[in-house]
Amino acid sequence: MDLRDLEAFVAVAEELHFGRAAARLHVAQPPLSNRIRRLETELRLQLFERSTRTVALTDAGVRLLDPARRTLVQAAMTREIAASIVSGEEGRVRTGFAGASSQRLLPLLATAVRRTHPRIELVLQSQTYVYTALEELLSGALDLAFVRLPIAHPELSSRAVELEELVCALPADHPFADRERIRLGDLARDDFVSLPHDQGSMLQSTMVSLCHSAGFRPRIVQVAPDSSTVLALVAAGAGVTITLSSVCPVQSVGLVYRPLEGIRPSHLVSALAWRTDNPSTALARVVEVSESALPTPDFDGLGIDTSLIGIGQV
Repeated sequence: MDLRDLEAFVAVAEELHFGRAAARLHVAQPPLSNRIRRLETELRLQLFERSTRTVALTDAGVRLLDPARRTLVQAAMTREIAASIVSGEEGRVRTGFAGASSQRLLPLLATAVRRTHPRIELVLQSQTYVYTALEELLSGALDLAFVRLPIAHPELSSRAVELEELVCALPADHPFADRERIRLGDLARDDFVSLPHDQGSMLQSTMVSLCHSAGFRPRIVQVAPDSSTVLALVAAGAGVTITLSSVCPVQSVGLVYRPLEGIRPSHLVSALAWRTDNPSTALARVVEVSESALPTPDFDGLGIDTSLIGIGQV
């Protein structure tokens, strides 16, 4: 069924005059009459009673008028939605996040997207570790994800959104708790609490690497699945750990946080990442919004040498 035939039927039914209906549709009267006849033939129904002076709906025409109107409304809505999808004003962006930093940044991005593009839906998918989000970006299961730099995947584009300092978390009664800064080598005899080493945690691998650079292998006595549990164990006196400044608000009772002296890298960088070849216009709109909602840190202004934080050129 041609929607233009339905439009012709509705116009004549509402005007009850072929001339006025033709003017309304900006067509000549003969083609309009042809459309009505074609529709009646297709439906095998007479829709109008015609005379030289009057046009009236038949009973069949009356019963079909409301369904025809609804069909045209639905068709118009379908066109509008399609245009919104093409323009990026409507769509779904599957977004992965993991860790305390992304849980703080994600609401800022989501709020900005709702304000500027209310018909774009962020489908939020929690990940345990960043590497999972990278795998799902590469496979196409995610459109956007909070990750850490550097990213060793040329298929992905990324933009830094937060700089996080590596700090030492100590039990409040630790002998070094009153120091302003901690030399990592001084913790060589301490027990450590860690995230799992086999789960791809960049924070865990960074901690082990820093300890090796300081001349010792960390004695890991407790392993926990997430940073909040790690910090709870530190507060309970199970050991010490290296964590991130963004995680500090998670646990403040029973422990202290101290800067680490002379470590490289000294910071980790959170970023948004997406597949460069992802054609989604909705994704492009969200990435654009993120530039103001989550601006890239001013590394130069902060006095941070990016070569010292393990990411090279950001």
